[in-house]
Amino acid sequence: MTEELTIQQGSKKEKYETLLPQIKSLIDGENDTIANMANVCAALKQTFDFLWVGFYTVKEDNLVLSPFQGPIACTRIRFGKGVCGTAWKEAKTVIVPDVDLFPGHIACNSASRSEIVVPLLKKNEVIAILDIDSASLNTFDEVDAYYLEKLCKMLAESD
Repeated sequence: MTEELTIQQGSKKEKYETLLPQIKSLIDGENDTIANMANVCAALKQTFDFLWVGFYTVKEDNLVLSPFQGPIACTRIRFGKGVCGTAWKEAKTVIVPDVDLFPGHIACNSASRSEIVVPLLKKNEVIAILDIDSASLNTFDEVDAYYLEKLCKMLAESD
């Protein structure tokens, strides 16, 4: 695949359906997880123009900042803390329509208004999480969860 995305106009679902095969082509044959995470962040940011798209990798009892696109971010997040730590603890996707209403939300950037966090699972263990923030309320829904979970599964299987 060339290093250029075809960005679909239309619904969120149509954008994901155009984007995921391109990401699959981009990461196929590349076993460097960091490189793949970096390209996934860039592709999601370019396609959807989210405020922040990034990964945190599990290292002992912390999530540690990994490749991302957007403003600077929290470097470490403890197990079970904030939206990211909760998704890690529960090993499931967490959708937050309004971050101000999420108990214990960690405000890495005050412009963030809604968030989705999707775990990357390998052998039923969380190895990393994909965190996406939006500057608007109620940005994320089950369509995002469905396609981002597929994307994270694809990424977890790529290394």
